Amino acid sequence: MKNVTLSNGVQMPILGFGVFQIRDEAEAIQSVETALEVGYRSLDTAASYGNESAVGTAIRNSGIAREDLFITTKVWVDSAGEEAALRAFDASMAKLGLDYLDLYLIHQPFGDVYGSWRAMERLYKEGRIRSIGVSNFYPDRLVDLIMHNEIAPHLNQIETHPFFTREDYQALMVERGVQIESWAPFAEGKNDLFTNSVLAAIGAAHGKSVAQVVLRWLIQRDVVVIPKSVTASRIAENFDVFDFELTSDEMAKISGLDTGASLFLDHRSVEATERIGGYKLPA
Repeated sequence: MKNVTLSNGVQMPILGFGVFQIRDEAEAIQSVETALEVGYRSLDTAASYGNESAVGTAIRNSGIAREDLFITTKVWVDSAGEEAALRAFDASMAKLGLDYLDLYLIHQPFGDVYGSWRAMERLYKEGRIRSIGVSNFYPDRLVDLIMHNEIAPHLNQIETHPFFTREDYQALMVERGVQIESWAPFAEGKNDLFTNSVLAAIGAAHGKSVAQVVLRWLIQRDVVVIPKSVTASRIAENFDVFDFELTSDEMAKISGLDTGASLFLDHRSVEATERIGGYKLPA
């Protein structure tokens, strides 16, 4: 497994397993157990996913040593602010059944993110979190957070796929010492990604699926990626991406699919601010 090194020296697997939208507890446990059996050692969850307890159960069932795992979770907007974020962290840790976390992220760039960041800096200094970061922060919000805080985010998890490549933004993050991580690497199938002729032709040349080609493209760009599936064969397929390499021409062809815009939502819009910023998690 290839690792990336965060700006504080922490090693993180470049390929992990995501559990977004896996709400059913039994299905979440089974999916994570399958991923761990296949060889994944990085797991990405969030308070808003409603499956932290299931992830914790799967971790315990696996018997894998804690130090061999890299666990990420995220604080939601309704727990923004210093004291609220501290409480949210404790709640997440109780659900996961862990005594320390590898990476804690501010999930959305809304609410009192500066209060949340102070809480995360505190937890980081106390050794309860090995690294801290953000998610869905556009360049202006990321740079502002860096400028006005003691510790810069170690990572920013953002929408990144062949139709929204984020290559210019990645260059800025590299300059600032922030690791890029992709969510929705397959664009959730939008724009007919799985039948795209460019991706399919590259896959055929290597004897690989479109999904494997996309993951390989991200990995060769040093983008951390966390594909999600509940199907055992696809979980295994998504992990089998380290035995081939894309050429520079193939990399360029995939990057050429970029539309320059999100296929989901613009976090800078009023609509996104009101919809996401105002959403409260079920009690």
